[in-house]
Amino acid sequence: MALRGVLRLGEVCIRVLDMKAARRHYGDRMGLIEVMTDAEGKHYYKAWDEHDHHCIVLREADSAGIDSFAFKVYDDQTLTDLEEKLNAYGIPVERIAAGVYPKSGRRLQFVLPSGHTMHLYAEKEQIGNTLGTSNPGVMPDEGVVRGFRINRIDHVLLGGVNIDENAKLFQEVFEFDMTERLVDADSKQSLALFVSCSTKPHDVAFVLQPEPNRFHHVSFLLDSINDLFHAADLIGKYRIPVDVNTNRHGITRGATIYFFDPSGNRNEVFTGGYVHYPDTPVLTWDTSDLGAASFSQDNTPRESFFNVLT
Repeated sequence: MALRGVLRLGEVCIRVLDMKAARRHYGDRMGLIEVMTDAEGKHYYKAWDEHDHHCIVLREADSAGIDSFAFKVYDDQTLTDLEEKLNAYGIPVERIAAGVYPKSGRRLQFVLPSGHTMHLYAEKEQIGNTLGTSNPGVMPDEGVVRGFRINRIDHVLLGGVNIDENAKLFQEVFEFDMTERLVDADSKQSLALFVSCSTKPHDVAFVLQPEPNRFHHVSFLLDSINDLFHAADLIGKYRIPVDVNTNRHGITRGATIYFFDPSGNRNEVFTGGYVHYPDTPVLTWDTSDLGAASFSQDNTPRESFFNVLT
């Protein structure tokens, strides 16, 4: 397989206001698996079909939002190479020793032009998905897949300033592809940019905001539309606040539900979308068709979707 370099989104560290309520939401309701609590009181979660130890970290704080997000890279040499590239690009890099972040090898930490703190790492302890690696079968042990039936973390959408600079950094240093963009119909200013290091429509996206370091949502992958409706039923059953109910994006062509955790952080469950290859043309949307770009089944943009961030 040709996929090397930066592999995938591996971790999102989210600030929550009430840890008890957050654990009920992410664990009991959504069905993520709690794997660890550290000495600082942070709680760590994974989805059932992820081999790495965790993908979500919750930290109780006075304000909601995102502390950091991290991408996993292919190997330690890739990490060394990317440090050199970041330095040459003019991005200051802090080295973090192995073990400072639990179950993780050494990391690189730096701040994006949008104000977000990003990590890169090559190693994280793998604890598997209960299937094993020899004659693994197709279904995990009973009780492992719970709640919304989430397979894995999929992508993150971040709000902030300087999103063109973010996209340029991801393309030139991390070798992501630009997949789609939303621009103002008159000025052509970038409003949202979608970049991918894989065959997915996006692994991370950036939406223009007047303030740096804002958190729009973290998205979790489901198997099918049936699972999306199953998640919708549970969202209704547990009275979880909904931002956008079952719909489909024009951008990415994915089926979606947006909802909020008890602290006001937006979550998404997502399925579908097209397959991206490096020779796929960049798709450009503009605000003359904002409804179809955002929610293609009713062609109706939601003000909250564009303006509510933590």
